[in-house]
Amino acid sequence: MRWWDIEAVLALERELFPDDAWSRGMFWSELAHARGPGATRHYVVAREDDRIVGYAGLAVSGTASDDGSDAPVADVQTIAVARDHWGTGLGSRLLTDLLRAATSFECGEVLLECRIDNVRAQKLYERFGFETIGVRRGYYQPGNVDALVMRLTDPSAPTTP
Repeated sequence: MRWWDIEAVLALERELFPDDAWSRGMFWSELAHARGPGATRHYVVAREDDRIVGYAGLAVSGTASDDGSDAPVADVQTIAVARDHWGTGLGSRLLTDLLRAATSFECGEVLLECRIDNVRAQKLYERFGFETIGVRRGYYQPGNVDALVMRLTDPSAPTTP
């Protein structure tokens, strides 16, 4: 994802997540940390013809691993797929790209939050080996919807989505 993609990404973001869409500034801030030797972010878009039909992002932070290692931890910030591309495998391809990035950042684990009512996303993450490790009550607003906290302990392990 580059700065010139932000307007199209915002349009898709608002369509898919109308109640809690990210702002232009949030995307700009994330992309500011996605380039150069000190990069801690990885963002990607999927295009069909000249249209952005999906995007995904990953952030890397300090260590917080349960295994005591000094490996950084990755957090899936967002994955979005246009409704007319649901069921095409695009979500799997985007997540695969994020896990490759986590591996290149030498992350020991990957975390994410998923709406408790988003069964489609939960099944995707479970196919990749993510496990539920907790619940964040009222995480998504408005609506006070809980989030499942999910973790993948080895992002470099082969997956069979």
